[in-house]
Amino acid sequence: MKIDKLNWEILKCLQLNARQSNAEIGRRVGISSPAVAERIRKMEDSGLIKGYRTEIAYNQAGHQLKAIITLRAFMGRLKAFLEKVKEFDEVLNCYRITGNENIIMEVVLQDQAHLEQFIDKMITYGETKTHIVLSNVIEDAPIKKPGVPRIKP
Repeated sequence: MKIDKLNWEILKCLQLNARQSNAEIGRRVGISSPAVAERIRKMEDSGLIKGYRTEIAYNQAGHQLKAIITLRAFMGRLKAFLEKVKEFDEVLNCYRITGNENIIMEVVLQDQAHLEQFIDKMITYGETKTHIVLSNVIEDAPIKKPGVPRIKP
C-alpha cells in the first residue's frame, strides 16, 4: 500500500491517540470524517494498521517490577524455548535476536520472589541476564515516515 503524506498524518494521529474520532482526525489533517474513515479502513485492510490495544500501567495492575531479560540458549534448547515462552504470562514481548544472546524479553513481575521463580524457569533453557527497568525514557514512540527526523534541528 502506498502511504502518502495524508495517510502519514492520519497514522500520526492514531498512534498518539487511537480513540480520537474520525472527525477530530479530519480537522487535524484537513479532510472530512468519511474520507478519514475510508483511508483508515484501507490501511486496516492492507495490514498496515495491525490493530488497536489498551495500555495498562503494570504497577497499578499488581506488578512491582518490569525487567528486560536476555537468554543465551543452551545447545539444542532454543526451539523448545520458542514454544514454551508463549505460555509465560509474565512475558510482554519476546524477540529472537542476533548477537551473543538468542532472546530478549520484556517481562512484568509481582515482586523479587516472582522474579526469582521466573528466572528458575528460564535457566533450564539457557543462561540469563536480568536488567530491572527503573523508568521509561521513550515508550511506544510513533513510527514516522522514513527520512523524517524525530527531532528537528
